[in-house]
Amino acid sequence: MERLIKAWQNSVRAFGRLMRTETAFQQELILLMAAIPLAWFLSDTWRGYALLVGSILVLIMVEVLNTGIEASCDAVSKEFDIDIQLAKDCGSLAVLISVILAAAVWLLALVETIWGVQL
Repeated sequence: MERLIKAWQNSVRAFGRLMRTETAFQQELILLMAAIPLAWFLSDTWRGYALLVGSILVLIMVEVLNTGIEASCDAVSKEFDIDIQLAKDCGSLAVLISVILAAAVWLLALVETIWGVQL
């Protein structure tokens, strides 16, 4: 039980720091707050709702991991290193892929809702 409490405390500390310092994280949380009610109107099923909100949560999760990668790289060295650049670029690519995924899920939901087309 103590391990769970420590994990919770670490997570809360990370959340607070990201909220204070990371603009992308802040924007994605705003997006999540907007997505929660919007997904309710766009989805016909709980499965669809979970998919819409889940896609935003995946985006946030990838952003958190990317921030961790960047922080680790910066802690190792502030000077240019081709391997550190690759690690940071891969983190950014992961965020981009998750943005595309979330956008595709929401676009499909919009098409189905607005035009009544089942895709």
